[in-house]
Amino acid sequence: MIRRPLLLLALIAACSPAPAAPAQPPPGSETALFAGGCFWSSEKAFEGVRGVSAVTSGFTGGRTANPTYEQVVGGGTGHQEAVLVTFDPRVVSYRALVDRFWRTIDPTDSNGVFCDQGPSYRTSVFATPQQAEAANASRAAAERALGRRFVTPVKAAARFWPAGPEHQDYARRNPVRYEAYRIGCRRTESLRRVWGEAAVT
Repeated sequence: MIRRPLLLLALIAACSPAPAAPAQPPPGSETALFAGGCFWSSEKAFEGVRGVSAVTSGFTGGRTANPTYEQVVGGGTGHQEAVLVTFDPRVVSYRALVDRFWRTIDPTDSNGVFCDQGPSYRTSVFATPQQAEAANASRAAAERALGRRFVTPVKAAARFWPAGPEHQDYARRNPVRYEAYRIGCRRTESLRRVWGEAAVT
């Protein structure tokens, strides 16, 4: 498995203080679960969206209970890096969030997202039975818009395990380090090669 450069992994140890415990979600909130490669980038792509109250980085889809970051990137747990998006469906629809998700990844890459390659960085939409129809409709529409076959699947929702506090709100708390990662990965240029002006960078 190809992993991030060791320099990027080393940055974790030098993170700024962990964020405070998240507030209780507003009444009537729902969640959406996306595996979009690097969870630092996935988190950043949904934070600030109107109607989204929280974005939590973690892992899903695997066999190991309460996995650590080191276990997941080391391989063998079956987990993918993912984000749990808490949102108010009266303000932003689940379908709108899935539509946005496609434009944060390369859905034609079966092994990850740009410089983050390997099983833990593979992309998926994890949908509940109630969400599956909207997720699949969004996938079909985005595939038509791109004009290329998607390999990113819509899967049944799985147990989500939050990552450690050093990974939460990483881009906001560590803007210089995150920017170094983003530039080194050529994330913006790569997304625009796939999606053009529709890319969410």
